[in-house]
Amino acid sequence: MSYQALYRVWRPTNFADVVGQTHITRTLQNAIVQEKFSHAYLFSGPRGTGKTSAAKIFAKTINCERSPVKEPCNECAACRGIQDGSISDVIEIDAASNTSVDDVREIRDKVKYASSVVPYKVYIIDEVHMISVNAFNALLKTLEEPPKHVVFILATTEPHKIPLTILSRCQRFDFKPISNQAIVERMQTIIEAEGISVSKEALDTVALAAEGGMRDALSILDQAISYSEDTVELEDVLAVTGGVSQQTLMKIVQSMYEKDVQQALMQLDELLQGGKDPARFVYDMIYFLRDLLLYKGAPTLEGMLERARADESFKHLANHVSNAWVQEAMTQLNQCQQEIKWTNSPKVYIEIAILSITNANVEQGRSEQVVESDAIAELTAKIGQLEKELSLLKENPVVSAQPAPQRESRRAPSRSSKNSYKIPYERIREVLKQAEKPALKEVHSQWATFLANLKKANAPAHATIQDSKPAAASDQALVVAFKYEIHCSLFLDNRETVESILSNVLGKSLTIIPIPEKDWTDLRTEYLSSQEKSEPKAEQTADPLVEEARKLFGDDVLEIHD
Repeated sequence: MSYQALYRVWRPTNFADVVGQTHITRTLQNAIVQEKFSHAYLFSGPRGTGKTSAAKIFAKTINCERSPVKEPCNECAACRGIQDGSISDVIEIDAASNTSVDDVREIRDKVKYASSVVPYKVYIIDEVHMISVNAFNALLKTLEEPPKHVVFILATTEPHKIPLTILSRCQRFDFKPISNQAIVERMQTIIEAEGISVSKEALDTVALAAEGGMRDALSILDQAISYSEDTVELEDVLAVTGGVSQQTLMKIVQSMYEKDVQQALMQLDELLQGGKDPARFVYDMIYFLRDLLLYKGAPTLEGMLERARADESFKHLANHVSNAWVQEAMTQLNQCQQEIKWTNSPKVYIEIAILSITNANVEQGRSEQVVESDAIAELTAKIGQLEKELSLLKENPVVSAQPAPQRESRRAPSRSSKNSYKIPYERIREVLKQAEKPALKEVHSQWATFLANLKKANAPAHATIQDSKPAAASDQALVVAFKYEIHCSLFLDNRETVESILSNVLGKSLTIIPIPEKDWTDLRTEYLSSQEKSEPKAEQTADPLVEEARKLFGDDVLEIHD
């Protein structure tokens, strides 16, 4: 068989070919040139990101006949021998099949022998986390103090499974997932060299499906090339990977947003009947919504879209849907993605997710209607209150020349707090003169309902009045005693809203007059005291003859004629 897979043909042969890992290749190159490289390295990271390739390039570079250099020449006998595996001094070991203590002891016994062909003997142990604990313990001493001619390079996708005693003896390099852009650029170089025609959309979709792995990307591309005819198109890649086209995703998103459950479920059924992978559909949908949200927030970042292409239909959809809806849909689909991993009926969970997203939009529309009707009711109440106040002004156009505030300031100059709230003593006294117990009793009976409605309508306003209680009420005004003086000032900022809600609950408009609780106690005591003093005076001014007759005969027989 003469054909070789693309990822084998195009496996990196020097550090410059290792895509997306500059932070590692540059460090290794500088260490080699300065001849300060370590005796043990740990390369960790996701699959297909270049760990074993970098290890082999490192082995070639330190053994190159032109060393110290930053790149292997790939022409000398040492470079060619290491590349084709004919030099026995560079040993690649698969730890998955060499996990026992005996395998490690064999390595430990052979380490002491000098290299036969090249200056350094290099042990590349792949998937090193598969080694048993006892085997790791057998490797400890050798790994810590190997002979000068030996270098260990351990590669793993799961570094958390490696004992800390091993990690502390190695220089660790973390290979990161390769960006989609870097994968596309590398594939572009390869298809140009191979003379293969691949569309830009197809390359982007391959890069997304690879999930950060260069080897996976080349495997998918190889498969798509075999599936296609002359040119690899987007449909070819989607057929190979089981992905879903952007047009289909847009139709489903549009149907869900427009509350068309039937259409959304029919499109899903058509996809799955066509052989699409359910997990892949959810994955594509999440990324499509991510791109939709990103484009809505920053249209200039079009280059960062990973799953979508910003064509006219995509822009129209972005302008149509809301941010909150997209975020809620992503949350539902993410939950669905977790659930379908452990079920044999993924279609059911996807259908539930679609129903939840669509119904949530319906409920949102209903709640918006309720909020709108509440706003209309509130505005109507405000208008009614304003009309009533206007009629009162027309009936009493002349108000006193503001003597009351002057008397208030004389009576209680010290009551002006740091919040600049001045207590309207005279207005409160007027309310007390007209106050009636039934009016206050009515307010008390509806106060809990009023607070609940206020909290729903305006939480900040509710916070200012929740620590207060009705103190006195007349037909037109209500004195409210506040626990803290600062709340009196804060209440004034929300006065219209509070009075409007109270008016809706009571069925009549009342002007709320705030007063701190302590001041209310003082004012009430003063008012009651003044009332008691005025009654004896009235008795003193009565006719002495009438009083004497009342004492002799009583009120029942007494009749007084002027």
